[in-house]
Amino acid sequence: MNFYKLTTAALLSGLSVTAFGQQKKDPVFADVFGRPVQGIVNPLPAVRSWADDTHYIENRGGFQGTPYTVDVKTGEAVPSTPVQVNQASVSVRNKDIFYRDLNGKETQVTKDTAEEKNPTLSPDGTQVAFTRNNDFYSADIASGKETRYTSDGTDVIYSGWASWVYYEEILGRATRYKAFWWSPDSKHLAFMHFDDSKVPMFPIYGATGQHGYLERTRYPKPGDRNPEVKVGIVATGNAQVVWTDFDPKTDQYFGTPFWMADNKSLWVQWMNRDQNNLVIYSVSPETGQKSVIYEEKQKTWIDWFDNMYFLKNGQGFILQSDKSGWGHYYYYDLTGKLKKQLTSGNWRVSNLLRVDEKNQEIFFTARKEASTRIDLYKVSLKGGEPKRLTFGNFDHQVSLSPGGSYFVTTYSNLQTPNRSALYDTNGKLVRELGDSKGPQFENYNLPKTELVYYTTRDGLQLPMKVTYPLNFDPSKKYPVWTSIYGGPDAGQVYDRWSSPTGQTWWWAKEGIIQVNIDNRSAGHLGKTGMNYIYRILGKYEIEDYMDAIRFLESKGYVNEQKVGITGGSFGGYMTAMALTYGADVFTHGIAVSSPTNWNLYDTHYTERYMDTPQDNAEGYNVTSPVTYAEKLKGVLRIVHGNMDDNVHMQNSIQLIDRLQDLNKDFEMMIYPGQRHGIGGSKARQSAQETTRFIYKYLLEKPVPQDYIAYWK
Repeated sequence: MNFYKLTTAALLSGLSVTAFGQQKKDPVFADVFGRPVQGIVNPLPAVRSWADDTHYIENRGGFQGTPYTVDVKTGEAVPSTPVQVNQASVSVRNKDIFYRDLNGKETQVTKDTAEEKNPTLSPDGTQVAFTRNNDFYSADIASGKETRYTSDGTDVIYSGWASWVYYEEILGRATRYKAFWWSPDSKHLAFMHFDDSKVPMFPIYGATGQHGYLERTRYPKPGDRNPEVKVGIVATGNAQVVWTDFDPKTDQYFGTPFWMADNKSLWVQWMNRDQNNLVIYSVSPETGQKSVIYEEKQKTWIDWFDNMYFLKNGQGFILQSDKSGWGHYYYYDLTGKLKKQLTSGNWRVSNLLRVDEKNQEIFFTARKEASTRIDLYKVSLKGGEPKRLTFGNFDHQVSLSPGGSYFVTTYSNLQTPNRSALYDTNGKLVRELGDSKGPQFENYNLPKTELVYYTTRDGLQLPMKVTYPLNFDPSKKYPVWTSIYGGPDAGQVYDRWSSPTGQTWWWAKEGIIQVNIDNRSAGHLGKTGMNYIYRILGKYEIEDYMDAIRFLESKGYVNEQKVGITGGSFGGYMTAMALTYGADVFTHGIAVSSPTNWNLYDTHYTERYMDTPQDNAEGYNVTSPVTYAEKLKGVLRIVHGNMDDNVHMQNSIQLIDRLQDLNKDFEMMIYPGQRHGIGGSKARQSAQETTRFIYKYLLEKPVPQDYIAYWK
C-alpha cells in the first residue's frame, strides 16, 4: 500500500500516523505511571537568576544542579561562586532563637521557657524582632538584650501576631501570622495590635482519642464584629510605642504598610468595612500623625496594593490600579498628585519588573495581545504607547536582567512545546537556549489540546481549553471531565504549553474530553468582568460554565449523560452549584472543602464581593447550593476534612442536612484530622477515590488491574 493510501486508511480508522506513514504509539500504563517515556518532552536549561546585567545563572543537571554563570555575549559558562549577601539567618530551636552568622557561627539569642515566633532579622543584621506569648519584642544579637514593646498579650490580644482573618485574607498565608515590619535603616519597627475579644468563637471538634477535643478559633463570619486593630511604631531599643492616629473602634481594615525608602514615614493602607474606599496615609514615626497621600473609591470593591514602587530622590511612586475597569500603572508624586497614567486600554498589566530611572522607563509584563498570553513591554515615564519586547503568538515567561538590557524567555502556546531563548531588549535574538520537544515527540500519539471561545447567554466571549481523546472521532460521544476553581481573578485558561504526558495523557487514552473553563470573573475581562459578580458571587460563574458545556454539546461529540466536574474550596462550591443550580447540564461531581453558604465564610473575603447578609439577604440566598438542593439528580460526592479551619465542615454538613430532608441520594467522604486541603496518606487515598469515581460513573468499567497494583 502506498503512503497516500496508508495515511488515508489510518485516518479513516482513527489511527494516528507519522509523516512517514508509521503508526504512532498509544500509551500503556507503564508509559504514564511506571517509568514514564523519556524523550517526549525534555527539560529546558534552568535559568534561575542573574549575576549581573550581562551574566545569567543557569543550573545544570536539573533544578538542584550545579550553578554556572553564563556570559550573554559569548555563551561561555563557568561554575558559579556563591555570593554571600547577608546570608546570616535566625531560626527557632527548642523554642529559643538562634542566630547564624556569615561564617556559620551560631549564637543563642533568647533563653526562656516560652516559644518565640517569626524571628526576623533587621536589614542591617544586628537585631531580631519576634513575638512571644502574643507580645512584641526585639533583641540585640550581639548582647542578647531584649526590648519588650507590649505587655497586654492574652489569648485574644496579640501584637505583631495576626488575627486569623488578617492572616488568611489580608497579610497572607506566606507571613505565617507575622504582623510587623522593619524600616530600611533598622531604626524603627511597625506592627499591628489586634483585639479579638469581640470576634465570635468558632469551635472545631477533633475526634482523636477517647474523649476528643475542642479547638476554638476567633473567626468572624459575614456581619460579625471584626478584630479591633491598632498600628504601632517603635524606635528599636525604646519601649515607648507611638500609636498611629486611627481610632481602633472604627469598623475598618488595615493592609500591609510600606516604609518610605528615606525612613521618614510609614505609609499605611486603610480601607472601610465595605471595602470600596481605600486610603493611603503617610504617618510620622515620631508622632503617629497621618496625612492623606492617595484615595481611591469604586462602586464594587478595591483590592489592596502589594507592589508599590518608590522612585529615588523623591521623584514619586508607581502603583497598579484597576479603577478604570482594567489594571494599569499610574505615576504619582509624593504628595499624591498624578503625574502620568503610564498604561491604558482594555487590557491589563501583570507584573512590574523594573523601573529604569536613568532612562525614565518601566519594564512590565501584560496580557495585551491576548488575555490568554503574557508578553514583556516597556513604556516611558513621560507617556506614550508601550513597546512590545517579546514576539509571536506565544505566552512568555520572562526573566529580565538587572539592568534591563537582556531577558530570557520561556515561550510556548498550546500547540508548541516550551522553548527558551535569550534576547536583548531591542528585540534582537542573542541565542536560542533550548527546545523541549524531544526525539520521541513524533513517535507517540499525544492528545490534541486547543483554545476555543464560547459565548455566554448575555453575549460575552470567554476562553476554554479542550483536550480531546486520543484518536478522537467527532461522530462518537465522549464523557467530559473538568477540574475547576473559578474564584475571582483566578483564571486557569492560558495559551501556553502544558505537557500532555501523565494523568492528562491517560484520561485522553481512556476516551475522556478534558476541559478547563474560565468564567467572566477569571481576569480576561479585567475588573470590568469581575464587577458582574458583585453581590451575587457564584451565580454568573456557574451560568458561564453551563454555557461552556452547552457549547461543547452543540458540537455533537459530548455524552450529555456523563458531564463531570470537580474542585476544591471555591472549586468545591462551584461543583456543588453545578450539581444543583446547574443540574440540567452537569451530571457528576466531587465537591471538596466547599463553602455552601456565604453566610458561613469569613467577613473580609465574603463581604468584599457580597456585602453583609443584613444588606444583601437575597444575594446570599440565590448564591447558595443549599437553595437549589431539590434540583440534584446526578451523582454528587461531598468531601471535607473535619478539622478544616478555613472553610468549616459546617458548610458541607448544612448541605447534607438539606439533601437528607429532601430524601436525595448523594455520597460523602470525611477525612479525619485534615484541614483545608487533604494531605499525607489521605491525599493518596483521595486521588485514588477520584480515579475510581471516573471509572465507575464516566467510563462505566472497572479500574484497570495495573492501577490497583500501582496503588499497592
